[in-house]
Amino acid sequence: MKATEMLKRQHRQVKSLFKQVEKTEAAGERRRLMDEIGKRLQIHTTIEEEIFYPAVRGLGTRKAEEMIDEALEEHHVVDLVLHELPTIDPGDDRFAAKMTVLAELVEHHVEEEESEMFKVAQKLGDELTDLSERMEARQSELEARGGRRAA
Repeated sequence: MKATEMLKRQHRQVKSLFKQVEKTEAAGERRRLMDEIGKRLQIHTTIEEEIFYPAVRGLGTRKAEEMIDEALEEHHVVDLVLHELPTIDPGDDRFAAKMTVLAELVEHHVEEEESEMFKVAQKLGDELTDLSERMEARQSELEARGGRRAA
């Protein structure tokens, strides 16, 4: 599997979780789904930042540099929203509003990655398969830690 295919699969998984949150009214289930979204996003952004983005940046083009810089800023904004979610009661209207904003941020990020960055990443050729293997190994490590990076 190519790294871009792996990342697309993760994008679809998170999108599915957001849809489940929209359909769920039970506070406990909303909290569980929010926790799962947070974990999935932390794992995803970590492997992108540690493995995929450096490889794309390594192409050395101005376009690649700009896309990576923007993607890192988008990750930062997503992290800020994720940090606030646990402090909000899942039954509160603000929870739904924050989840909507988070879903929109992620959707925008995914759209740009898949329509622009992944096309540029194709220049990596066979390296995309090697990257995928490294990313899968890192994902397993992060899952064993509950999605958290080592301190």
